[in-house]
Amino acid sequence: MRIAAFPKGYLEEMVVRRTKSVFEWIDEARTLGVEGLELHTGFFWSTAEDEIRRIGDALADAGFQMPMMCASPDFTHPDPEVRAREIDRQAEFVRVTAALGGPGATCRVLSGQAYPQVPVEQGVQWAAEAIESLLPLAAELGVTLAIENHYKATTWTYPELAQSPDVFLSLVDSITDRVNFGVQYDPSNAIVAGVDSAEFLRRVVDRVVTMQASDRYLQAGTTLEDLRQADGTIGYSPALKHGVIGQGLNDYDRIFPILVEAGYDGWISIEDGVNGLDELRASADFLRMARDRWFGGSTAVRVRSHDVARNAAGHSG
Repeated sequence: MRIAAFPKGYLEEMVVRRTKSVFEWIDEARTLGVEGLELHTGFFWSTAEDEIRRIGDALADAGFQMPMMCASPDFTHPDPEVRAREIDRQAEFVRVTAALGGPGATCRVLSGQAYPQVPVEQGVQWAAEAIESLLPLAAELGVTLAIENHYKATTWTYPELAQSPDVFLSLVDSITDRVNFGVQYDPSNAIVAGVDSAEFLRRVVDRVVTMQASDRYLQAGTTLEDLRQADGTIGYSPALKHGVIGQGLNDYDRIFPILVEAGYDGWISIEDGVNGLDELRASADFLRMARDRWFGGSTAVRVRSHDVARNAAGHSG
């Protein structure tokens, strides 16, 4: 298992205000003791070839791999021209992922927003069609598209269409490709969706190709039932706070054995740092201890279900 880091606490500075550059983040991340950095499409203030090359050089100089790209395509927009632009934008970042991460890197996909005027079945169909249209490019470049169980992108008006586990699984099951498509598992987003994160993992573990790790804490005097909404979800309530991995609501003593039993020994990216870099370091410490305890100290990148699919399709390596 290899550990990456994603600076959720810096998104406002890096993506919205653009007062902190990806180069500054790469330099700071040297202190974390992780093997890779997950990047976000918003970190790329330019996608010119020279800029991509500079970022790649900075990653290499710092000793990092770039295993995962965090993209947030909106494939459910009611306007077909907008959906087409979203597909083109996603294709651009599949290429950036390949340039920086090489064969085997993953590029996140989402379903899109739960627009009130778009029936769920129609949205699932549009999202599946969009993802499938990108699979030939992903296959050509050796990139895996990884759909995350997700809540809501920062710039979105509505939550994720596929936030519900049943809708998420309907979308995942409709895409049969297991070589260039899989699941990025986020345990905290399962909690936000109103379900047990370990039990949700059992439902998707045979499709998991990457994982984002984080944790959530309840404000004192609050229960999950207090926060539950009419649709059963929790949402991003102010009473549900980010914190150090392994000390919150996610039961990692249940999650890690499920991963190990399924043959998952791949990348786990820390989605943390909301309360500062020290907490991100503490989360990295927790994952290193978990690697020793649950993964036997392995720093391999092996995902059994994904390897089986690749071998069945005649891929090597």
